[in-house]
Amino acid sequence: MRVFVTGASGFIGQAVVQELLQAGHQVLGLARSDKSAELLKSLGAEVHQGSLEDLDSLEQGANSSDGVIHLAFNHECQDMAVGCRKDQAAITAMGHALAGSNRPLIMTSGTMVCDHGRLVTEDDTPNLNSRMAALRGASEAVTLSLVSQGVRASVVRLPPTNHGDGDHRGFIVRIITLARSKGVSAYIGEGLNRWCATHRLDTARVFRLALEKGSAGSVFHAVAEEGVRFKDIAEAIGKQLKIPVISKSAEEAREHFGFLAFAVPEDNPTSSEKTQEALGWRAQNPSLLADLESGVYFKQ
Repeated sequence: MRVFVTGASGFIGQAVVQELLQAGHQVLGLARSDKSAELLKSLGAEVHQGSLEDLDSLEQGANSSDGVIHLAFNHECQDMAVGCRKDQAAITAMGHALAGSNRPLIMTSGTMVCDHGRLVTEDDTPNLNSRMAALRGASEAVTLSLVSQGVRASVVRLPPTNHGDGDHRGFIVRIITLARSKGVSAYIGEGLNRWCATHRLDTARVFRLALEKGSAGSVFHAVAEEGVRFKDIAEAIGKQLKIPVISKSAEEAREHFGFLAFAVPEDNPTSSEKTQEALGWRAQNPSLLADLESGVYFKQ
């Protein structure tokens, strides 16, 4: 298949591009800069110049392909609501190009859009009572609505951490940077809240399998570990940095973690049992704690 990939030059996007190419597919990667274009060429992909705001370009890219994997999101947008509306417009444009063809369009969401504090499954829908989840969840709804237009649309939800060598912007990197600057590695309360996690190479395989085997209207979870205790994450970071590991109260956490305080305390255990069954997928790469213990995040 010839696959149009948005966000192709990103941390996960590069892994998806390589996974697709190794499986014999062709890749047309969206690039909004010359630097991104050169990176995609070096990976062996074709380049489609454009951006998420250029809807005509997105439609052209989708129209010239056998399927779409939509990874890009404008994280630079100061207003989350504006960023999500742009995302929905991009999905709609690409869906228009694929309408009536039964070609696949795979949209990227996150496990944190669903209820927290209990095991989330692929059958769960976004929590519309949470503003952030409702905004992101609206993109899921737009995607799945394309099924009625003859698009083999599906959603892949990612855990809060897709880890691995080369991670420069994810939550784990930011938490490590914060621990370095503060001189302590912190967790909140007893640190029993859980984050699901996946190595980015395993995440890439979910996207490839969803493209090849996923049925219309499906929701998949690219989740290798249902839940890793945040205290264990903090202790692994503290060990590598040789700094104290301490507990913070909820009030102290807001000051300590800054903008990360919205994510750090979340309890987000998530199952991928149905994804594994539907796609024949199993995680094959190191766990989050193994990656932290290996030192790949502490090369600086």
